[in-house]
Amino acid sequence: MSQWIYFFDLCGTAVFALSGALAAGKHRMDPFGVIVLASVTAIGGGSIRDALIGATPVFWIRDPNYMLVILATVITCLVLVRKPHKLPPRSLSIADALGLALFTVIGAEKALLLELSGMVAVVMGLITGVGGGIIRDLLCRQIPMVLRTEIYATASIVGGICYTLSIFVGMDSMTSMLIAMFSTLIIRLSAIRWHLSLPAFDLKTKRI
Repeated sequence: MSQWIYFFDLCGTAVFALSGALAAGKHRMDPFGVIVLASVTAIGGGSIRDALIGATPVFWIRDPNYMLVILATVITCLVLVRKPHKLPPRSLSIADALGLALFTVIGAEKALLLELSGMVAVVMGLITGVGGGIIRDLLCRQIPMVLRTEIYATASIVGGICYTLSIFVGMDSMTSMLIAMFSTLIIRLSAIRWHLSLPAFDLKTKRI
């Protein structure tokens, strides 16, 4: 893994850990609960990805820096964010969008490094981007964001496709990453700002 990709991976870990820590604060969890929720949000999707593609032991077991980043993020959040209810109303969604953009690219990149197909790379980017958030929402007893009508997984899919196509047409890795992250982020932030959503599957049953 190149130094730039590794740097972005650690940044994504910190952003998703922050997302999990903020969610824990909104649900009034104790410090241990904050650490657990931040950890599963930050490394859950990547762990599922590595298990599926056979990259074991998973990344955070091989490199303890990921856990150190999570702990540093949690401690910083606990010290600086004393009143989660006074945070800007969209702070959790924006932090989650940043993590989604970063992790989507990292997941697709890892799949391509293992010489997997472009379609698999897009799927691995999606799993990396949304897996941790699904676990976080389930632990918070909420319907996972990816299963709601608001555009979320679609942004990750578009980002994964942009990255894969950019690599296949010969663009360098950094340019491809920036294009994919920007695409994912702009779609997700637009969905947050204007409440954009896909049509819901509403199966209405008739009463006899």
